[in-house]
Amino acid sequence: MSTAPNQLRTRMSGVKLLGLPVALTVLLLVGARLSAQRAAQSVPLASLKVGALTREYLLHVPADLPKDTAVPVVFVFHGGNGQAFGTMNLTKFNDVADREKFLVVYPQGIGRGWNDGRITQVSQAHRDNVDDLAFFDALLAEISKTHRVDAKRVFATGISNGGIFSHYLAANRAEKVAAIAPVVGGIAVPFNEKFKPAQPVSVLIIQGANDSLVPYGGGKIAGGDGKDRGSVIATAETIKLWVAANGCAPAGEPLLLPDKDPKDECRTEVMQWKGGRGGSEVWLYRVQGGGHTWPDGLQYAPQFLIGIVTQDFGSADIWEFFKAHPKP
Repeated sequence: MSTAPNQLRTRMSGVKLLGLPVALTVLLLVGARLSAQRAAQSVPLASLKVGALTREYLLHVPADLPKDTAVPVVFVFHGGNGQAFGTMNLTKFNDVADREKFLVVYPQGIGRGWNDGRITQVSQAHRDNVDDLAFFDALLAEISKTHRVDAKRVFATGISNGGIFSHYLAANRAEKVAAIAPVVGGIAVPFNEKFKPAQPVSVLIIQGANDSLVPYGGGKIAGGDGKDRGSVIATAETIKLWVAANGCAPAGEPLLLPDKDPKDECRTEVMQWKGGRGGSEVWLYRVQGGGHTWPDGLQYAPQFLIGIVTQDFGSADIWEFFKAHPKP
C-alpha cells in the first residue's frame, strides 16, 4: 500500500489538467463509496418528493435534542461526485451537533451534484437544470413539520460543489439563511453577474491557498479529465461581493490561528469584515499551504492529488461562527 502513490504518478505522468491527475474523479468516487458502505449499515436515507423528482437526504437528530425550544439546523452539502453518507463522515458534524444540540441535514444531489450557478454539462444537476433551491425550500419545510426549527438560525455549509452551492443558496434565499461557511468553493460564473441577496447573510469563507481544483485566484475548475466544469470568481472578488451586499466596514489587520499541528505544514490567516447590516459579518480563513480539503477532515485522497488537510480548525469552529451569527 505504501507504494501506491508512486505507482499512480508513474502511470499518469504527463496526463494532467492544472496539475491534477486524470484519476482524481475515480479516487473521489471510490472514497465516497467506501464511506457510504460503512455508514449505510446503520443510517437510512429519507426521501421527499419535490416536483417530479424524489429527493433524498440524511437527517441527524441528537438523542437529547430539546423538545420545548426551537433549535438551529445546519445544512451540509456534499461535493461533486460525493454523497450524504461520505460527507457525514468527512465533516464529523454529528459530533458537534450532539454536543451543541442542533439538527444536521445532509442533502443528496441529483447525480451527486448541485446546480450551483455554473454553466457546465459535466453533472446531471447542471444538464437537467435541477431546481436545488426548491429542494432546500421543501426540505426545510419538511423538517420543520417534525422539529421546532429556529427560523433565525438556519445555516449552510459544504465542500467544493457544495461550497459553491452554499453561496448560490444564500444569495437566492437570504431571507431564510442566516449564515454560510463555503469550504473550497467560490461564487460561480456567470451567477456572479446576478448576485444580489435580498438580505444580509454572514459568511465564513474557507479556502486553501494551494487548491488546484477550485483555484484561490478564481478561474476554471479542474477535474483531471479535460471536461469543462465551469468557473468561479477569485476569492478576493467573492469577498467584495458579500462585503458590499452586507454593508460591512473595512477589514482590520490579518490574524493567524494557533498552529495546532506544525506537522501539517499549514497556517491559517484570518481576515474579518464586521459592522454589516443586521450584525452580519464576512470572514476569510485563508489556509496557507492548504488544498482542496475539509479542515480537520479525512485525507480522502493522496496529498499529491488534493493537497494538505489543515488541523488548525474544523467543523466545531464553523459551528461557533454560525452560533454567533443568527438572523437579527
